[in-house]
Amino acid sequence: MSDEILTLPEVAQLLKVAEKTVYTMAQKAELPAFKVGGQWRFRRTDLDTWIDAKTRRAAGEEELK
Repeated sequence: MSDEILTLPEVAQLLKVAEKTVYTMAQKAELPAFKVGGQWRFRRTDLDTWIDAKTRRAAGEEELK
């Protein structure tokens, strides 16, 4: 399987934030996520794309300063 599916604790560890932060961001659709049986799941490729977009945006804002 090429698409790795991550759990909430795994994403929290990956992003180095609290699990509650990941949960809240998923609820608000600030992170790409979906539910399976009432539990949040995250596709690794979607998270990588999200991280890249956030990194590019931050770099662009830094250039404006």
